[in-house]
Amino acid sequence: MLFAELDKPLLECGVDETGYGSAVAEVYVGACILDPARPIAGLADSKVLRPKRREELSQEIQEKALAWCIATASLEEIEKFNVLHATHLAMARAVAGLKVKPEMVLVDGNKLPPLKIPARAIVKGDATVPAISAASIIAKVARDAALVRYHQLYPQYGFDEHKGYLTAAHMAALKKYGPCPLHRKGYAPIRQLLEPGSGPVQSQLL
Repeated sequence: MLFAELDKPLLECGVDETGYGSAVAEVYVGACILDPARPIAGLADSKVLRPKRREELSQEIQEKALAWCIATASLEEIEKFNVLHATHLAMARAVAGLKVKPEMVLVDGNKLPPLKIPARAIVKGDATVPAISAASIIAKVARDAALVRYHQLYPQYGFDEHKGYLTAAHMAALKKYGPCPLHRKGYAPIRQLLEPGSGPVQSQLL
């Protein structure tokens, strides 16, 4: 019996974030424990999947996984602590929010959040570890939906298209309209636009 327990695979949780490099709003983190008895075909890094396929997989993951959780770090936390520390807070929240406690946490990237559970950082884990792929998918679908809602509040920026990343179109809108309350004002391109003498940008934050 003892040997059988030693051979038993660890209950692994995948963790990944989305929105780290965005200039807008919250960071989202997914945590997921997959069920080996209910495999999910087509898991991959969320960024390489088409939006419709991501949404389909997100629904399937939530139906079949042993446990999953989506957590966020707020805009206020990002500006108070910096985006890395805020993301680590969200990762800890996502793991703590699982209804099943994992024995090992696998985190995409090369840095680990403070956790009381053994953990490993895996570079490009979202493309190679199914549980991390699943976590990346559910987080991205949730954050994309939030950015579509934010687009309805501030349609001039095109959040529904670029999801807050600093594309050429987003930068053009920023220069024309200035930052809105959802922009991360600690980010250099946003901060520079808020400096005195930057023209109409102040009006968007009133």
